[in-house]
Amino acid sequence: MNRKGRVMKQKIFILFLCTGLFILSLGVVQAEAKKLTVIFDQGHDQKFVIEKEGDLQLSRLSGLLRKEGYDVKVNAGQIKDATLKTADVLIISGAFQPLSPEETDAIVRFLEKGGKLCVMLHIPQPLIGLMSRLKVYASNGVIEEQENTINNASKEFFITNMEKHEITRGLKKIGVHGAWALMTESKTSQIIARTGSKAWVDLNRDGKFNETDARQSFGVVIAGTLGKGKYVIFGDDAIFQNKFLDQENMPLGKNLAAWMK
Repeated sequence: MNRKGRVMKQKIFILFLCTGLFILSLGVVQAEAKKLTVIFDQGHDQKFVIEKEGDLQLSRLSGLLRKEGYDVKVNAGQIKDATLKTADVLIISGAFQPLSPEETDAIVRFLEKGGKLCVMLHIPQPLIGLMSRLKVYASNGVIEEQENTINNASKEFFITNMEKHEITRGLKKIGVHGAWALMTESKTSQIIARTGSKAWVDLNRDGKFNETDARQSFGVVIAGTLGKGKYVIFGDDAIFQNKFLDQENMPLGKNLAAWMK
């Protein structure tokens, strides 16, 4: 090969090298652009938040999500369309103040367009409006269990009855610490985790089981779809608090992170 040919070959090689580097850098930019955003709602008097490290806080859940590649943010005000415009996932855990009808409307629109919603109940009342739009309902008392209890506490127990779902994949148990019973009337949702058949809810609030109370297998986790989006509702907000995420529910947390994608 003469000198002119060698020079031409070197130029072609450099051209391909530069093109390859450009494509590689473009791929990195695109990968960063596709990073999913999770917004934690902290605008409804939540006591347990992602910035604190105590046993009942949610800093380890937010840390897990960041480790899984999510961009994690906080919303401390009203939930609006503008709030959710850049979000892929909305998490509402432990709300004590009710969502307004306008906020519920915004969340429903978010779901219908393809967003993902994760709700964990400390008390059901603040989320009644939103859950009713999803045709999901909560009991008026927490579940008392007689099987798989933790430290012989009837309100703290392991769930071992689970349906096949992304969120329950590979799980043998879920630890709950004060859960509300959940039911659904939606054809596009299902109970994916439930108590044993001897569980009961103290309907008359007298502190003991009798014939006026309900005893059956109760739903504790419901997953469903609305429009192009999907949601999951947990009848307990302690499930992902720091202490219980580490001790019992880390596999559940990882499944939740995978489900969000």
